[in-house]
Amino acid sequence: MISTYWLEKRQSHWKRLEQLLDQVKASGLRSLTRTELQELGLLYRQAAADLSTLREDPTGKSYARYLNLLLSRAHNTIYAGEKSSARGILHFYRYTYPQIFRDNLKLINLAFLLFVLGALAGMLLTFTRPEYMRYFLGPHMMETIERHKMWTDSVVTMSPAASSGIMTNNITVSFMMFAWGITAGVGTVFSLVYNGIMIGVIGTACGLNDMSLSLWSFVAPHGVLELPAIFIAGGAGLRLAQGLLFPGLLSRQDSLAKAGGEAIRLLIGVVPILIVAGLIEGFISPSALGWQWKFALSGSVGVIFFSYLSFCARGESVSIASTLIERTP
Repeated sequence: MISTYWLEKRQSHWKRLEQLLDQVKASGLRSLTRTELQELGLLYRQAAADLSTLREDPTGKSYARYLNLLLSRAHNTIYAGEKSSARGILHFYRYTYPQIFRDNLKLINLAFLLFVLGALAGMLLTFTRPEYMRYFLGPHMMETIERHKMWTDSVVTMSPAASSGIMTNNITVSFMMFAWGITAGVGTVFSLVYNGIMIGVIGTACGLNDMSLSLWSFVAPHGVLELPAIFIAGGAGLRLAQGLLFPGLLSRQDSLAKAGGEAIRLLIGVVPILIVAGLIEGFISPSALGWQWKFALSGSVGVIFFSYLSFCARGESVSIASTLIERTP
């Protein structure tokens, strides 16, 4: 049973957290000093631990309800987005997004692994059962490959329209991959594996028909952005599933809200990546540019892109939220 002394001691911290939240509601986050921001983050973590303790004791139910509402309010305050502006958008992509990417790198790597497993399965099926690639790709596409022609040649004659369609399709696929995270990740995992199988079958079919150079010189310029964007979107879906399945100290609803906020911010960063990839895929990938130049472009874009994600804003304070949740000395 929870002691009266413990409750009295903890209630003073809860009241202080409530006071800070009232101040933020009245005057905004920027009205708090850096010390108060750190205090808010510390009180938030302590309250989450207190809630876990209260839930284990039947006599603490009324306090648990109060604290659960207080934590929800604190969470919304800490992770609330600031008003949109050109400066805010620039700050997000310059400082916040690379950190969000690195914070979720394990889930993004898991998405990449699922894609690779699908690709290996597609390759194995195609090698062991050649008829499978005809069933999977369809007779028209297989006929094009067997004639040593790229099915993408028509993109050149309609580049603007094709580029727009490619962007729309890729963004839609990415958003669906994220949304399927609400199915406890089942839909996201299926989508990642299926897309992996597709690239595995296509790559093997082209290899068996001496079309590998044509295929990969087409894929390389835009694929260096498009494929990582798919993995990031998959990571966002898995983050949503993680919040649903593993709430930890938070209620499942609060955990899902927190995971959803992080996943959406992770997904938002994918949109400009896919726009650039769509432009490259519509205008450069199917062009008559030599394969050497296409691979060189792919390498250059890849170095810039991954350097941005890996090193940009490393070690810097990236947002008010990060200040709120950092550990005080």
